[in-house]
Amino acid sequence: MFRGWIPFYLLSRYYNFGMFDLCCTVRNCSHPLIQSKDGLSCAAGHHFDQAKAGYWNLTQPQDKKSSNPGDNREAVIARHRWLERGHGVGLIAALKSWLPDDGPKTRILDLGCGDGSFGRSLFSDQAANFCGIDLSKPAIKLAAKHWPEATWVLANADRGLPVMDASVNCVLSLFGRRPVSEISRVLSPKGCCVVAVPGEDDLIELRERVQKEGRRRSRVEAIVEEMEGHGLSCSDQKQWRTQIEIGSDEIADALAMTYRAGRRSEKSLVASIDVAKVTLAGDLIKFRRRQD
Repeated sequence: MFRGWIPFYLLSRYYNFGMFDLCCTVRNCSHPLIQSKDGLSCAAGHHFDQAKAGYWNLTQPQDKKSSNPGDNREAVIARHRWLERGHGVGLIAALKSWLPDDGPKTRILDLGCGDGSFGRSLFSDQAANFCGIDLSKPAIKLAAKHWPEATWVLANADRGLPVMDASVNCVLSLFGRRPVSEISRVLSPKGCCVVAVPGEDDLIELRERVQKEGRRRSRVEAIVEEMEGHGLSCSDQKQWRTQIEIGSDEIADALAMTYRAGRRSEKSLVASIDVAKVTLAGDLIKFRRRQD
């Protein structure tokens, strides 16, 4: 992606950028994108219009493996309803103490941002410095609808982040994608990366009933090792865990947003569960650039 240019943390001393700083996704380009009333353009003449829904579509033909990549509408709406019920409040509180508070200079990049609920809750007063990226059009449209002041980008993070080198103070990967080499590239020298993944007993009660198994698997060690390989060291780690009681509608949403209960046999099992007490758990890991 963005190679051979002056890193943003140096460039920003001389230029005042009005929105989150993106770069061109056309193959072999990666010039900075400048916003005007007509859209986004780069020095090479490539142009991107803003969608009516308020997001920027920076995907290229090679970025899509299907006509509708990313989370489908059913999963997006299910997750949105789940968070609207307040089931993520405890997780948000656990994350807040880790996040930088550098005022208007802080640049935050949310990878796999989904409907934008986490970003809106964590950085409600920093819309100008916030950018959410997702490959799901239903998700990014919902995010732009509920927080239009922030920057929302439809893009394939696995192919490359449309963001300038060393331009981001805080990268979030909350139950989403982790293109580690790209995270390392865009993170500023003193920036941090916050990762959240499901804990080993997350929704264990539903998994046991629907899939007839409750396999517990921690992802933490593998993630730390992968990040270390790209110069990012674990600086802190904790687990968020709670138990809640949910009804049939919430059970259906919990399984839809995690791609469970997709088979007909599993759907019938879900329909038979009226009320359940379930565990919500997340492993939270904070990384900083290793100082050699």
